[in-house]
Amino acid sequence: METTTPARATDPHGTPAPPRLGHSPALTSGAGRAAARIAAFAICQAAMIAGLGLLITGPARNLWPLSAEDALNDAFERVRNDALTTASAIASGAGDTATVVGLTVLCCLVLLVVPPLPRWRAALFLALAVWLQSLVFLLITEAVDRTRPDVERLDASPPTSSYTSGHTGAATALYAGLAVLVLSRVRGRWGRVVGVLLLLIPLLVGLARLYRGMHHPSDVVAGLLNGALSLFVVGRAVLADDAWAARPPADAVDIAVAAAERRPGPSREPAVVIVNPTVTDTATRDRLRLVLAQRGHAGVTFVETTERDTGGGQAADAVRDGAGLVVACGGDGTIRAVADALAGTGVTLAVVPCGTGNLLARNLGLPLDPADALAAALTGEPRALDLGTISGDGIASTHFTAMSGAGLDAAVMGSTSDRAKSALGWPAYVLSGLGELRGPRMRLAVTLDGGPALHRTARMVLIANIGTVQGGTALVPGARPDDGLLDLALFDPRGVGGWLRAAGVLLRGSRPTGAGTATGTHRAPVEFFTFRRADLTFTRPQPREVDGDPVAPGRRITAQVRPGALTVLLPAGEK
Repeated sequence: METTTPARATDPHGTPAPPRLGHSPALTSGAGRAAARIAAFAICQAAMIAGLGLLITGPARNLWPLSAEDALNDAFERVRNDALTTASAIASGAGDTATVVGLTVLCCLVLLVVPPLPRWRAALFLALAVWLQSLVFLLITEAVDRTRPDVERLDASPPTSSYTSGHTGAATALYAGLAVLVLSRVRGRWGRVVGVLLLLIPLLVGLARLYRGMHHPSDVVAGLLNGALSLFVVGRAVLADDAWAARPPADAVDIAVAAAERRPGPSREPAVVIVNPTVTDTATRDRLRLVLAQRGHAGVTFVETTERDTGGGQAADAVRDGAGLVVACGGDGTIRAVADALAGTGVTLAVVPCGTGNLLARNLGLPLDPADALAAALTGEPRALDLGTISGDGIASTHFTAMSGAGLDAAVMGSTSDRAKSALGWPAYVLSGLGELRGPRMRLAVTLDGGPALHRTARMVLIANIGTVQGGTALVPGARPDDGLLDLALFDPRGVGGWLRAAGVLLRGSRPTGAGTATGTHRAPVEFFTFRRADLTFTRPQPREVDGDPVAPGRRITAQVRPGALTVLLPAGEK
């Protein structure tokens, strides 16, 4: 547990607030300044590598080891065979312009879509590094005119100079850039393994270019240097906060919080921040402290969840201690546990997404960056949202905020490892889902609000308080967390045609005509219903999940709605 000193912030109607919540001049630098620095250092980079090229092709060309380059190229030519030639073609292809550009675009798109970050900095870092390497390469080839080795070349000679190796430089910028991102974000042995493998690719590309007679060894070394310097220049400007200036003091956040305290304004109610330590690092906590200080919340206390208590106990303690605001920082499981304890208490919840799915945050219109989400919530107003309650054989009655279910989705949740989620984000669920598509079809009886039993077959059953999942897909169209109802979706596609029709329903984002009534045909690939209480009985035990967390398989589920049971801070204009 850690406690900050009481903090004050500017009042929205009084002294102007800082330009951007969650950030401080001590911690960040402007985009214009960063761009100017990149340009200045890029010119120095190009001049240095071009100067080395002029030295290599001029006064130093007869000095060792440059004098031995021709012999090394001849040696590569002598050891050629079919297997090595094929392998070299594959390795060289990893540095082709089309390959590098295509992979860069793909990786940037993934970084912009996959949570849990905002990863726009990572995407910008990768794109700018590849672009800068290419620009410097073109400038150098114009300044240094070096002929290619006097051996049989296995590839067509491009019009550019042999100095530097463009394939090697591009491969270094792309794959070493990816290695930097992996090693800095993926913990554990697998992160290190993937990072090392990525770092080997530029070396293999350079070796392949030598084997194929396309470059002198010094050209490859210069290509590696060009790519590495591009990563360094862009990384320092994009990934580090004001890294070009003097390093901020170790207590920079404390300085910023103290500055916020000195601004006039009313002190607000005590706040407790409940954090899942597996997905919330120290830097994120510091940014949350700063946001809270800027908004005048006094006596902020940070409490960590544990493996045995995932947030409910900490939230209950906060209520007993008189907290006026509870901030839940974690994934959907952490949010659910905190909401379960706050249900009906009237204590306000602020949702800070730090997990893999972040379904509730997405449906509430919150940013996916933790500090930005908290800042948006604190500038909003409290709203009453519904909660669902769920129980069954092996499930003690508990609340859920987003979705619960049985069948395919629960099997996917159970089969997706924490390591895969940490490395890939929510696409890890998609990969696991491909292996579960052939799972057996369920038989069940559904009773809605005391009506007659509906007998159905299904591959997946979803009980939803919200409707949209990752990628903006309306998995349960029309489901809202403030309408006093829950929604039931039964997915029963048969064959390829059935899956295509089900996909069409989801892509349209609206319910089929007649959906939501007990008279709908059970042969439809997807059926939708609304209810206040639902009783589901399966003929065989089925995998089940509550807000993305697998629970014990069983044959019964009872779900009810608790209208307006949870008070949540939402950005202005969101419902």
